[in-house]
Amino acid sequence: MISPERLSTSIRVFSFGFHFRFGEETADDVTHDATPAEVTREEGEMEVDILEFRVPAENNKTLFVWDIQPTHCEDQIYVGLLSVFSSFGPLYLLKVCQNSALNPPGFYALIKFYSAAQASKAQRQTDGRPLLQSCPLKVRLSSKHTSSFLSDSSRPLSHARCLELANYCLGFNGWTSDIITLKELTNEEAAEEEHEGGGRWRRLKFGCLLQVSFPHHRKTTRAAAVVEDCFTCTDPELLIQKRCKLHRLVREQALVNAFSPVLLVLLGNGKVMVELKQSSNLFLPDETEGLLQVKEFSWSEFAADEEEPAEEEWDLTVF
Repeated sequence: MISPERLSTSIRVFSFGFHFRFGEETADDVTHDATPAEVTREEGEMEVDILEFRVPAENNKTLFVWDIQPTHCEDQIYVGLLSVFSSFGPLYLLKVCQNSALNPPGFYALIKFYSAAQASKAQRQTDGRPLLQSCPLKVRLSSKHTSSFLSDSSRPLSHARCLELANYCLGFNGWTSDIITLKELTNEEAAEEEHEGGGRWRRLKFGCLLQVSFPHHRKTTRAAAVVEDCFTCTDPELLIQKRCKLHRLVREQALVNAFSPVLLVLLGNGKVMVELKQSSNLFLPDETEGLLQVKEFSWSEFAADEEEPAEEEWDLTVF
């Protein structure tokens, strides 16, 4: 397992007597169809980009599109832009907004990629082209400077976004997930108390250990999570509903934690490699036998994660 910084400087491909350095492996050591041996020999150095399962915070992954004429409704503009820009790579965010009252009628759009290279390519190939209308659109990369400590602290992707990114880059057969352990961790002695009004105060707690595998790349990662909820139970049916929801949430959070150390390496020839980075949530298979190490999450954290991305203060400074 290596860091993204080391990985990005470790991949070199040359047309004659090429050398591919990936950790301790060379191209001669790898033979599987979806591993580094797939790299075709091209003259010069192959472009490489690295995607992480985290909310993209870097400004070089954000595009601003403006001069959108009000000839179409907002929904039609959204669909049109999605069709154009998703062809360059997976999108984390696409938002269409109306111009302010101080500007002429029309729209502008905010587009956030997972990949800086794909965002740059999209900007170069769409800027000054009509795309949705007869007049050319302006497409620019954000030039807002983000401190490194802020960009490094971006949040993990939600469960739905993890599935979306993994399926887009690896395909539906490119990865699998298996539950190793899912158990209730509720302390029965302190789980139930009488509450004013006739109900009972209940506390439920569940833990899950889950494994994600990438069979074509011979990589496996395991992670665990714990979720709990405290509530006043007035109906046995409510207790069943809470248990079912916590079962789902703990599985989803364990999957998010398992994806957190995964790096998707996008090669210039269209191939994708998988590597793992060091992470506090990452367990090797022999480290989890008879052990459930967990990270706890409160109910309120899940309620926030289920919402759409929060409104952001967008800096419209552009190159």
